[in-house]
Amino acid sequence: MCQRNPTCIGTCAPLNVAALRSALPNIFAATQDVEEALPFGLLGFDCDNGSEFLNWALVKHFQQRPKPVKFTRSRPYHKDDNAHVEQKNWMWPRQLLGYGRLENPLLVGPITALYKEAWGPLQNFFLPSMKLKKKYRRNSRMIRRHYPAQTAYQRLLQSGHLTDQEERRLQDWFESLDPFDLAEEVERRLERILRPKIQSGELLPTSQLTE
Repeated sequence: MCQRNPTCIGTCAPLNVAALRSALPNIFAATQDVEEALPFGLLGFDCDNGSEFLNWALVKHFQQRPKPVKFTRSRPYHKDDNAHVEQKNWMWPRQLLGYGRLENPLLVGPITALYKEAWGPLQNFFLPSMKLKKKYRRNSRMIRRHYPAQTAYQRLLQSGHLTDQEERRLQDWFESLDPFDLAEEVERRLERILRPKIQSGELLPTSQLTE
């Protein structure tokens, strides 16, 4: 099983998905699911140099449409080109699911649903994050300045890029959510997903991990 961390650069919002393996059909379907879940139209798509992304099927998917999506890739052997994505590896798959291998193909659906229906809304609507404003070097020190902490939802509303209909739909979604209910739902789903590893003694129950 592999994890993909699509991340919106403007809002710092990740939209994770799980796939059975890094094969073209799985990644193509996961990419379509992510695009459909976005509350706005996609303008650009940047990826690493894996063949699951650099292929004609995905290029045609983004280019052969009334409003083509700009398709770019990172430089070979420059992992820091994808820093916005790599920094999310801790917050999403590692912090949530740990470092153990999850090889059961039946878990792909539950993990993707966990991201989409509980963990994602909790992170993007209610948990603020810092966004880098600028950085500069002062003698031997690198100085970083950040914007005030905001949620991805707040950044998106303030961006001015949403239509009135998109903004209303996003606000209705926000008003329908309760962060405490989402947190409890995350714990319930995690227990079901990780139960085999908990029973084998590889992991502690999530209730003990949070105490």
